[in-house]
Amino acid sequence: MPTLPLLAHSSLDATVAWRGAAPVSVRQFLHEVDALAAQLPAGRHVLNLCGNRYRFTVALAACIVSGRVSVLPPNHTAEMVRQMQRRAPDVFCIADQDARDIDLPVFRYPDDLPPAPSAARIPQIDCDQLIAQVFTSGSTGEPTPHDKRWGSLVRNVQAEGARLGITPAHALLGTVPPQHMYGLETTVLLPLQCGAALHDGSPFYPDDIGMALAQLPRPRVLVTSPYHLRALLAASTELPAADLLLSATAPLSTQLAAEAESRFGCPLLEIYGCTETGQLATRRTTAGVAWQAFPGVRLWNAGETVWAEGGHIDTPTRLSDVIEPLAASPGHFLLHGRHADLVNIAGKRTSLAYLNYQLNAIPGVDDGVFMLPPDDAGALENVRRLAALVVAPTLTPATLMHALRERIDPVFLPRPLLFVDALPRNATGKLPNQLAQGLLASLQAKVTPGLRV
Repeated sequence: MPTLPLLAHSSLDATVAWRGAAPVSVRQFLHEVDALAAQLPAGRHVLNLCGNRYRFTVALAACIVSGRVSVLPPNHTAEMVRQMQRRAPDVFCIADQDARDIDLPVFRYPDDLPPAPSAARIPQIDCDQLIAQVFTSGSTGEPTPHDKRWGSLVRNVQAEGARLGITPAHALLGTVPPQHMYGLETTVLLPLQCGAALHDGSPFYPDDIGMALAQLPRPRVLVTSPYHLRALLAASTELPAADLLLSATAPLSTQLAAEAESRFGCPLLEIYGCTETGQLATRRTTAGVAWQAFPGVRLWNAGETVWAEGGHIDTPTRLSDVIEPLAASPGHFLLHGRHADLVNIAGKRTSLAYLNYQLNAIPGVDDGVFMLPPDDAGALENVRRLAALVVAPTLTPATLMHALRERIDPVFLPRPLLFVDALPRNATGKLPNQLAQGLLASLQAKVTPGLRV
């Protein structure tokens, strides 16, 4: 049976991770993996809630070498836990922090694992082994699970590493959680499969991000999202130099990308992908709008449906996005948003992604989203109206509406336009559909459009 190694480092003394500013060797990592695997309770399915990225990685690897499956849902609500239990009655939770709110058996990550022995070996993993069940985010509906096998995951991140130029000298810091597909691939599996090193933190606040990045040797990479990047650049924090910025989970404006490149002194690349297929393409946002697919990956249209195949994708997979292949540039394409985002009002068509892009590009808007109100959800053709939730403490409703009129067709202006203190985004910066619709419904019942709430 074909196998691939758990990690690609060439020496047991190489650095696989950084605990703050302290390096962790491959030898130490492998011993901790073996020690943890020997302590795990019975049960094949594991909910990995470790907040420390290094401990998450050790726990993930311990599950892999012991034949367990990591279940990675988009949230840990009571209903989500019940869904997991229905699918996998043997599921238990491993955590390095308080998990009393999780109605599952909890295994506490040990505070101390014995020191590394003098010898270790890098395990070989069956390419067909089921490694994880990763759920969609729920940003467009009900979360659904997708099986991830070792061979496909490794081929995917190896293609990513080759495209990004990641070498064993690189160190990667992530602001996105490792439980998310993007965080799993880019902040955990990518450094493991490129012989690079990961940082154990998941800093959120600008000062913490700057401090953690400065701890890493160069070349160093910051893996983030538009939501985190916008907050980081808005702060007065002095930013340390980086060698590469990566962004995913939502489209990034050219203006924000250019500012990030200037502040960090390095290029910024966006990654396009989805839970169903993993990562598919990249682009340098400041260089143009077109995306370039990974080698071997082909996107093709069948009517209004787009399919992806080749490369790390084992079987042709249907995508939820509207994609326009560029015949003049094979392997390149334009991304127009999700099918579920398309709206038609009075015979004019646009997408929620485009409207969100224009809204968030307005100076003074900290965050914002266009939405189909609950009574129009699902009625994308000739939809009667749109709503918008916006975080813009320095703007008045009239000022914001005027700015929107200069950017979008009047038929798409939001009615109502509701000001809020914050949007209920998750740790990756995505806005789950159920939470957004619930917030909109509750606000519409309480306030007059245009008022702050």
